[in-house]
Amino acid sequence: MTSRDERRRSDCPIAFGLDIFGDKWTLLVIRDIAVSGKRHFREFLDSDEGIASNILTDRLQRLEAAGVISRRPDPANARQVIYMLTEKGIDLMPAMLELFRWGAKHGPQTSASKAMARRIEKNAEAIIEELKASLKRSA
Repeated sequence: MTSRDERRRSDCPIAFGLDIFGDKWTLLVIRDIAVSGKRHFREFLDSDEGIASNILTDRLQRLEAAGVISRRPDPANARQVIYMLTEKGIDLMPAMLELFRWGAKHGPQTSASKAMARRIEKNAEAIIEELKASLKRSA
């Protein structure tokens, strides 16, 4: 008999996702990699939301342990590490785009571009494919 992972609450796929992404910082780190092109620790710290360095360290470690991101030495600066989405992380893009669309529609104070929100409404699949292709090229 195998024991259930300590952080896993159930076999529900939604619970599984929440065990990885169910806090207010993790999806923002993924957003910064996917949309803003951030790759270095310092760049994540400079995000508008103001994540603390200890929380950022924890989230990066969790995402790496879950296989959502990978890290490698920066060829331009051996003292730095580059964080990138893995294939598993890239597979989150449809959910991220839908969350963006939902937030843009229902969050009147968001900074979402109305043009981008309309583009998502009209052809989310094309945007997802563009985003995935871009992320795979940068990996």
